[in-house]
Amino acid sequence: MVSPMPKIQNIYDDPTFHDGYRSLRQTGTGLNDVLEQPALRSLLTPSLKGLAILDLGCGFGDFARYARQQQAASVTGIDVSSKMLDAARHITNDPAIVFIQGAIENLADMEIAGKPFDLIISSLALHYVADYPAAIGEISKRLKSGGRLVFSVEHPICTALAAQKWYQDDAGNKQFWPVDHYRDEGPRHTHWFVDDVIKYHRTVETYVNGLLDAGLQITRLLEPEPLKEAADAKWQKHRRRPPFLILAAEKPR
Repeated sequence: MVSPMPKIQNIYDDPTFHDGYRSLRQTGTGLNDVLEQPALRSLLTPSLKGLAILDLGCGFGDFARYARQQQAASVTGIDVSSKMLDAARHITNDPAIVFIQGAIENLADMEIAGKPFDLIISSLALHYVADYPAAIGEISKRLKSGGRLVFSVEHPICTALAAQKWYQDDAGNKQFWPVDHYRDEGPRHTHWFVDDVIKYHRTVETYVNGLLDAGLQITRLLEPEPLKEAADAKWQKHRRRPPFLILAAEKPR
Protein backbone atom coordinates (compact mmCIF):
# COMPACT_ATOMS: atom_id res chain seq x y z
CA MET A 1 0.00 0.00 0.00
CA VAL A 2 1.41 3.39 -1.02
CA SER A 3 1.16 6.07 1.65
CA PRO A 4 -0.48 9.31 0.48
CA MET A 5 1.76 12.35 0.19
CA PRO A 6 1.45 14.80 3.10
CA LYS A 7 -0.81 17.78 2.60
CA ILE A 8 1.05 20.87 1.43
CA GLN A 9 1.50 23.24 4.35
CA ASN A 10 0.68 26.93 4.06
CA ILE A 11 1.53 28.18 7.53
CA TYR A 12 2.50 31.62 6.23
CA ASP A 13 -1.17 32.44 5.59
CA ASP A 14 -2.04 31.79 9.23
CA PRO A 15 -2.79 35.32 10.55
CA THR A 16 -0.84 34.91 13.79
CA PHE A 17 2.14 33.34 12.05
CA HIS A 18 2.10 35.88 9.23
CA ASP A 19 2.04 38.86 11.60
CA GLY A 20 4.84 37.42 13.72
CA TYR A 21 7.02 36.60 10.74
CA ARG A 22 6.41 39.95 9.06
CA SER A 23 7.37 41.80 12.25
CA LEU A 24 10.55 39.75 12.53
CA ARG A 25 11.63 40.46 8.97
CA GLN A 26 10.83 44.16 9.25
CA THR A 27 13.38 44.55 12.04
CA GLY A 28 16.21 43.56 9.69
CA THR A 29 18.06 42.04 12.64
CA GLY A 30 17.00 38.38 12.42
CA LEU A 31 19.23 35.47 11.52
CA ASN A 32 18.01 35.73 7.91
CA ASP A 33 19.46 39.21 7.61
CA VAL A 34 22.61 38.74 9.69
CA LEU A 35 23.74 35.29 8.55
CA GLU A 36 21.66 33.53 5.91
CA GLN A 37 21.14 36.20 3.25
CA PRO A 38 24.74 37.50 3.17
CA ALA A 39 26.02 33.92 2.83
CA LEU A 40 23.46 33.03 0.18
CA ARG A 41 24.23 36.10 -1.88
CA SER A 42 27.97 35.45 -1.61
CA LEU A 43 27.43 32.41 -3.85
CA LEU A 44 25.79 34.44 -6.63
CA THR A 45 29.05 35.77 -8.04
CA PRO A 46 30.28 37.00 -10.38
CA SER A 47 27.11 38.80 -11.46
CA LEU A 48 23.34 38.57 -11.78
CA LYS A 49 23.36 40.85 -14.81
CA GLY A 50 21.17 39.58 -17.62
CA LEU A 51 20.06 36.42 -15.81
CA ALA A 52 16.58 34.89 -15.86
CA ILE A 53 15.94 33.89 -12.24
CA LEU A 54 13.37 31.68 -10.51
CA ASP A 55 12.88 32.31 -6.78
CA LEU A 56 11.16 29.41 -4.99
CA GLY A 57 9.53 30.52 -1.76
CA CYS A 58 9.94 34.18 -2.66
CA GLY A 59 8.03 35.53 0.34
CA PHE A 60 7.79 39.31 0.33
CA GLY A 61 9.88 39.54 -2.86
CA ASP A 62 13.00 40.96 -1.20
CA PHE A 63 15.39 38.89 -3.28
CA ALA A 64 13.51 39.57 -6.51
CA ARG A 65 13.90 43.30 -6.01
CA TYR A 66 17.55 42.88 -5.01
CA ALA A 67 18.25 40.81 -8.13
CA ARG A 68 16.76 43.47 -10.38
CA GLN A 69 18.91 46.08 -8.66
CA GLN A 70 21.82 43.87 -9.67
CA GLN A 71 20.57 44.02 -13.29
CA ALA A 72 18.97 40.58 -13.54
CA ALA A 73 16.91 40.41 -16.74
CA SER A 74 13.83 38.93 -15.04
CA VAL A 75 12.71 37.29 -11.82
CA THR A 76 9.81 34.88 -11.36
CA GLY A 77 8.85 34.47 -7.72
CA ILE A 78 6.76 31.53 -6.53
CA ASP A 79 5.22 31.20 -3.09
CA VAL A 80 2.37 29.19 -1.61
CA SER A 81 1.24 32.08 0.60
CA SER A 82 -1.31 34.51 -0.83
CA LYS A 83 -0.66 36.92 2.05
CA MET A 84 3.05 37.04 1.29
CA LEU A 85 2.44 37.55 -2.41
CA ASP A 86 -0.13 40.29 -1.80
CA ALA A 87 2.48 42.15 0.22
CA ALA A 88 5.17 41.48 -2.40
CA ARG A 89 3.03 42.86 -5.21
CA HIS A 90 2.10 45.90 -3.14
CA ILE A 91 5.72 46.96 -2.67
CA THR A 92 7.03 45.91 -6.10
CA ASN A 93 6.67 48.07 -9.18
CA ASP A 94 8.67 46.29 -11.85
CA PRO A 95 7.25 44.56 -14.95
CA ALA A 96 10.29 42.27 -15.05
CA ILE A 97 9.25 40.72 -11.73
CA VAL A 98 6.35 38.26 -11.81
CA PHE A 99 4.84 36.64 -8.72
CA ILE A 100 2.94 33.35 -8.98
CA GLN A 101 1.08 31.57 -6.21
CA GLY A 102 1.99 27.91 -6.04
CA ALA A 103 3.80 25.27 -4.04
CA ILE A 104 7.27 23.96 -4.76
CA GLU A 105 5.72 20.50 -4.60
CA ASN A 106 3.62 21.39 -7.66
CA LEU A 107 6.42 22.86 -9.76
CA ALA A 108 6.01 20.14 -12.37
CA ASP A 109 2.45 21.31 -13.09
CA MET A 110 3.22 25.02 -13.37
CA GLU A 111 3.34 26.91 -16.61
CA ILE A 112 6.12 29.43 -16.19
CA ALA A 113 7.05 31.81 -18.98
CA GLY A 114 10.69 32.24 -19.87
CA LYS A 115 11.94 28.85 -18.74
CA PRO A 116 14.53 27.38 -18.47
CA PHE A 117 16.35 29.60 -16.00
CA ASP A 118 19.94 30.73 -15.55
CA LEU A 119 19.59 30.69 -11.76
CA ILE A 120 17.13 29.12 -9.36
CA ILE A 121 17.29 30.25 -5.76
CA SER A 122 15.40 29.15 -2.67
CA SER A 123 15.79 30.70 0.76
CA LEU A 124 14.72 28.59 3.74
CA ALA A 125 11.85 26.90 1.90
CA LEU A 126 12.94 23.38 0.97
CA HIS A 127 12.81 22.16 4.58
CA TYR A 128 9.01 22.57 4.32
CA VAL A 129 8.89 20.18 1.34
CA ALA A 130 8.20 16.52 2.10
CA ASP A 131 9.63 14.98 -1.10
CA TYR A 132 13.05 16.57 -1.49
CA PRO A 133 14.33 14.30 -4.31
CA ALA A 134 11.24 15.01 -6.42
CA ALA A 135 11.60 18.77 -5.85
CA ILE A 136 15.27 18.77 -6.82
CA GLY A 137 14.50 16.69 -9.90
CA GLU A 138 11.93 19.24 -11.09
CA ILE A 139 14.25 22.13 -10.26
CA SER A 140 16.99 20.53 -12.35
CA LYS A 141 14.61 20.31 -15.32
CA ARG A 142 13.98 24.07 -15.06
CA LEU A 143 17.67 24.96 -15.25
CA LYS A 144 19.50 25.82 -18.42
CA SER A 145 22.63 23.92 -19.30
CA GLY A 146 25.24 25.58 -17.10
CA GLY A 147 22.50 27.06 -14.89
CA ARG A 148 22.91 27.28 -11.15
CA LEU A 149 20.87 26.34 -8.09
CA VAL A 150 21.56 28.00 -4.75
CA PHE A 151 19.44 27.21 -1.71
CA SER A 152 19.42 27.41 2.06
CA VAL A 153 17.69 25.28 4.68
CA GLU A 154 17.74 25.09 8.44
CA HIS A 155 20.78 23.06 9.36
CA PRO A 156 20.05 19.39 10.10
CA ILE A 157 21.73 19.84 13.46
CA CYS A 158 18.83 22.17 14.26
CA THR A 159 16.02 20.18 12.69
CA ALA A 160 16.97 16.78 14.14
CA LEU A 161 14.96 17.46 17.30
CA ALA A 162 11.56 19.13 17.08
CA ALA A 163 12.19 20.99 20.36
CA GLN A 164 14.85 23.37 19.13
CA LYS A 165 16.52 24.84 22.18
CA TRP A 166 19.79 25.10 24.06
CA TYR A 167 20.34 23.01 27.17
CA GLN A 168 20.87 25.53 29.98
CA ASP A 169 22.20 25.29 33.51
CA ASP A 170 20.26 26.53 36.54
CA ALA A 171 21.57 30.04 35.98
CA GLY A 172 20.31 30.13 32.38
CA ASN A 173 23.75 29.79 30.78
CA LYS A 174 23.72 27.92 27.46
CA GLN A 175 25.62 24.66 27.89
CA PHE A 176 25.10 22.77 24.64
CA TRP A 177 22.74 22.19 21.74
CA PRO A 178 21.38 18.63 21.87
CA VAL A 179 21.38 16.52 18.70
CA ASP A 180 19.45 13.26 18.63
CA HIS A 181 17.47 11.13 16.16
CA TYR A 182 19.66 12.57 13.41
CA ARG A 183 19.15 9.57 11.12
CA ASP A 184 15.37 9.54 11.58
CA GLU A 185 14.37 11.65 8.61
CA GLY A 186 10.84 12.98 8.30
CA PRO A 187 8.46 15.60 9.67
CA ARG A 188 9.12 17.54 12.84
CA HIS A 189 6.16 19.29 14.48
CA THR A 190 7.53 22.51 15.95
CA HIS A 191 6.37 25.74 17.53
CA TRP A 192 7.30 28.96 15.73
CA PHE A 193 4.85 31.77 16.38
CA VAL A 194 2.12 29.09 16.35
CA ASP A 195 1.90 25.39 17.18
CA ASP A 196 2.36 22.56 14.70
CA VAL A 197 4.64 24.17 12.15
CA ILE A 198 5.89 21.19 10.13
CA LYS A 199 9.50 21.10 8.95
CA TYR A 200 11.15 18.08 7.37
CA HIS A 201 14.38 16.88 8.85
CA ARG A 202 16.91 15.25 6.57
CA THR A 203 20.62 14.67 6.89
CA VAL A 204 23.39 16.63 5.19
CA GLU A 205 24.06 13.41 3.28
CA THR A 206 20.53 13.45 1.87
CA TYR A 207 20.73 17.11 0.85
CA VAL A 208 24.04 16.57 -0.94
CA ASN A 209 23.21 13.25 -2.58
CA GLY A 210 19.83 14.58 -3.75
CA LEU A 211 21.67 17.11 -5.87
CA LEU A 212 24.09 14.53 -7.23
CA ASP A 213 21.28 12.09 -8.01
CA ALA A 214 19.53 14.84 -10.00
CA GLY A 215 22.62 15.16 -12.18
CA LEU A 216 23.85 18.43 -10.66
CA GLN A 217 27.43 19.25 -9.74
CA ILE A 218 27.98 20.70 -6.28
CA THR A 219 30.09 23.84 -6.38
CA ARG A 220 29.96 25.03 -2.76
CA LEU A 221 28.65 24.16 0.71
CA LEU A 222 28.40 26.79 3.46
CA GLU A 223 27.54 26.70 7.14
CA PRO A 224 27.56 30.45 7.79
CA GLU A 225 28.73 31.84 11.10
CA PRO A 226 28.90 35.30 12.64
CA LEU A 227 32.14 37.16 12.19
CA LYS A 228 34.45 36.55 15.14
CA GLU A 229 34.90 40.27 15.56
CA ALA A 230 31.16 40.98 15.58
CA ALA A 231 30.45 43.57 18.23
CA ASP A 232 27.13 42.08 19.32
CA ALA A 233 27.89 39.05 21.50
CA LYS A 234 24.35 37.69 21.11
CA TRP A 235 25.30 36.28 17.70
CA GLN A 236 28.33 34.39 18.97
CA LYS A 237 26.24 31.45 20.18
CA HIS A 238 25.64 30.65 16.52
CA ARG A 239 29.33 29.81 16.14
CA ARG A 240 28.71 26.89 18.51
CA ARG A 241 26.23 25.22 16.18
CA PRO A 242 25.38 26.21 12.60
CA PRO A 243 21.81 27.46 12.11
CA PHE A 244 21.85 27.17 8.31
CA LEU A 245 23.09 24.90 5.54
CA ILE A 246 23.61 26.48 2.12
CA LEU A 247 24.34 24.55 -1.05
CA ALA A 248 25.23 25.66 -4.56
CA ALA A 249 25.17 23.40 -7.60
CA GLU A 250 25.40 23.65 -11.37
CA LYS A 251 23.77 21.80 -14.23
CA PRO A 252 26.51 20.40 -16.47
CA ARG A 253 26.85 21.92 -19.91
